[in-house]
Amino acid sequence: MTDRIAASYDAIAEQYTEAVADELDGKPLDRALLDCFLEQLPPGAGVCDVGCGPGQVAAYLHEHGTRPVMGVDLSGAMVAVAARAHPAIRFEQATMTELPMPDGTLAGITAFYSIIHLDDAELRKAAAEFARVLAPSGRALVAFHGGDQVVHADRWFDQPVDLDGYHRPPELVASVLEQAGLDVDATVTRRPYPGELPTTRCYLMASRPA
Repeated sequence: MTDRIAASYDAIAEQYTEAVADELDGKPLDRALLDCFLEQLPPGAGVCDVGCGPGQVAAYLHEHGTRPVMGVDLSGAMVAVAARAHPAIRFEQATMTELPMPDGTLAGITAFYSIIHLDDAELRKAAAEFARVLAPSGRALVAFHGGDQVVHADRWFDQPVDLDGYHRPPELVASVLEQAGLDVDATVTRRPYPGELPTTRCYLMASRPA
């Protein structure tokens, strides 16, 4: 699955970047949640945006926080675009089911719509990785599409792709995070903003017990 996801995002990297590079400007709730996430991080460690795409969330964290930020993404083309657009931030190609950092070394993780291409087994692996790399009291902010369906795309931005998008109820994702050893502290949902896909947007704030 990872090969076809990477190939799909490699194919649309430039067009996708153009579409989302400034998306947070029009998403006040997303910005507020990112600010809340930053405010609650434990001291002394860095933050990773997992499934960073072209780096727009990582850039927000870098601009509004006080600690090192990095981004990882499965797509090499996305990593290259992000590194070009945000040279002050380190970006690395990696999968969220095998994160490239030691145990307990991150103060925080964000994953904005990057878990949506994971099947159930991969989602459990990713949640376990989030728990593994977070330091005690470290936090995760995970955003995804709500619902109970799998949506397939074979064309996007007029390019051939092969992507499955898993829309999940927030209580299901919360259960997966809790089974991995994280405490889910808050669940937020919102209606789509104008121009977004017509899905409920879900956000889970979770933490690793101290």
